[in-house]
Amino acid sequence: MATVVAVALVAAVVQWLLAHWWVLLLAAVVAAVVGGLWLQRARERAEWERVRARALRLRIAEIDALDHRAFEFAIRDLMRRDGCRAERLGGAGDNACDVRAVDPAGRVWAIQCKHRRDGDRGSAVGVGVLQQVNGTARQIHGADVAVVLTNGRFSSKAIPWGRDHRIHLVDRRLLGEWAAGSRPLWDLLDHIPPARRPTALS
Repeated sequence: MATVVAVALVAAVVQWLLAHWWVLLLAAVVAAVVGGLWLQRARERAEWERVRARALRLRIAEIDALDHRAFEFAIRDLMRRDGCRAERLGGAGDNACDVRAVDPAGRVWAIQCKHRRDGDRGSAVGVGVLQQVNGTARQIHGADVAVVLTNGRFSSKAIPWGRDHRIHLVDRRLLGEWAAGSRPLWDLLDHIPPARRPTALS
């Protein structure tokens, strides 16, 4: 009985709509207008995010106030500001890469972030962290540029070790300069690999 009633109801609705075709036309117009407005809002939001990212500037004191997770997202956003496609990978199983990015020249970056609540007064980032990055950045993440980045400092042994193993170290001073928006990170580091693809500047 319920099936018969349902079929009869559907048939009645269809018959009514055929007799009142203008209702369908009006519904289609309303749907088109609503869909257009939604797409326009989505484009506006995306454009605002691009503008916000380009204008992103962070002071080192603001970076110090972040927790380690927010620090990783901030580094991701700074890479995006400079024109990279970047994603945060940080967490369990990240294989010593908190942020992976592809810069405008096509180079792949694997960035390990080490946030220190006390800044350069906190514990120094040591060789052990660099060894982890050295074992995964190129092999697992396909990185052209391996980076260990901190709002603190590196140990005296970590600095030459990183240089010998082609791991770029970004300490508090360099991070502050980059976050302030002066230049993209690749302009602040030495011995960056050449571009993988032509750029507007090449």
